[in-house]
Amino acid sequence: MATPKIVLFYVFAPLPDPEAIRLWQQSVCESAGLRGRIIVSPHGINATVGGDIRAVKRYVRATRSYPAFKGADIKWSDGTGADFPRLSVKVRPEIVTFGVPDELRIDDSGIIGGGTRLAPEQVHELMDERGDEVVFLDGRNKIEGEIGRFRNAVVPDINTTRDFIPLIESGALDHLKERPVVTYCTGGVRCEVLSALMTARGFREVYQLDGGIVRYGETYGDRGLWEGSLYVFDKRMKVDFSSDAAVIGKCIRCGSPTSDVVNYPDGDGRDLAVVCTDCRSGLES
Repeated sequence: MATPKIVLFYVFAPLPDPEAIRLWQQSVCESAGLRGRIIVSPHGINATVGGDIRAVKRYVRATRSYPAFKGADIKWSDGTGADFPRLSVKVRPEIVTFGVPDELRIDDSGIIGGGTRLAPEQVHELMDERGDEVVFLDGRNKIEGEIGRFRNAVVPDINTTRDFIPLIESGALDHLKERPVVTYCTGGVRCEVLSALMTARGFREVYQLDGGIVRYGETYGDRGLWEGSLYVFDKRMKVDFSSDAAVIGKCIRCGSPTSDVVNYPDGDGRDLAVVCTDCRSGLES
């Protein structure tokens, strides 16, 4: 393989025939020799695929040829060539499983009633204007926030995206309802939905980091408000924005600083934990 690349993108748009989109995406990826995960729903598409850079570029061009996906915000990163074990293209009720597919309202512009989009530079402007009044809310699972998060962010104790609705409706985040809240996630798709669900439940000033942590990292690296490593859903497990990335995670076994996330307690399981190299060697021996 020449230069391996990974692309991450999502588009919220009404899709009257998700199965047809699934078959088309499957065909395009298979013909290009790409692997990864693609979810299609009546709400749109959410995709992470990787392979040879030339094949990935062909895939991006083909995907953008579909009118609803023409403006897709494609986020590129370096791959290893073996980041995904297979290609998975599925139709599901939601492209991110919050468990409320009938609550979302979608039009050709995306989600209706979501939070105000902020580019990375606008997030800094908001912080300059409002200071400590602003709250960052992590829209990811707890394990992701253990190795990287925005400074002083609220990281909910959740294991799946589906846990967010019960958390919000329990009142656990009610203390944020009158404050400016900036939601963030890896590439932006989870906080697109989360910001709309929060707004519908009485949060008065909700923002979403446009392009997610990925776009913020491209803009500021480790010189801004982000601290640590970014967890990713492929064999890389995490990426850093520079060689100066802080190590904020702690090994679940010995407590030493580390940003490594592994399958735990065994390599075949789906449970994840922050485990350092030395303790991981002990698990594998």
